[in-house]
Amino acid sequence: MYYDNETNIICLEIAKGQISHVREFGNFIIHVSKNEKPILIEILDASKFVGQIDKLKIKDINNIKKVIPAN
Repeated sequence: MYYDNETNIICLEIAKGQISHVREFGNFIIHVSKNEKPILIEILDASKFVGQIDKLKIKDINNIKKVIPAN
């Protein structure tokens, strides 16, 4: 995990691989492989996100799971 203070972005590298394209989900940018495997996640406006984690709704989590498969 890396936090860039100047851009206020958190980057999470969750797998190794070649990035083919990105998917956007609100303040999340998900870099995926050709097989739709998530490689890197960027969280924009990270300081706001970290302060809002406890306020996430179940439907928001389910929407994120649709974009980022659990397996």
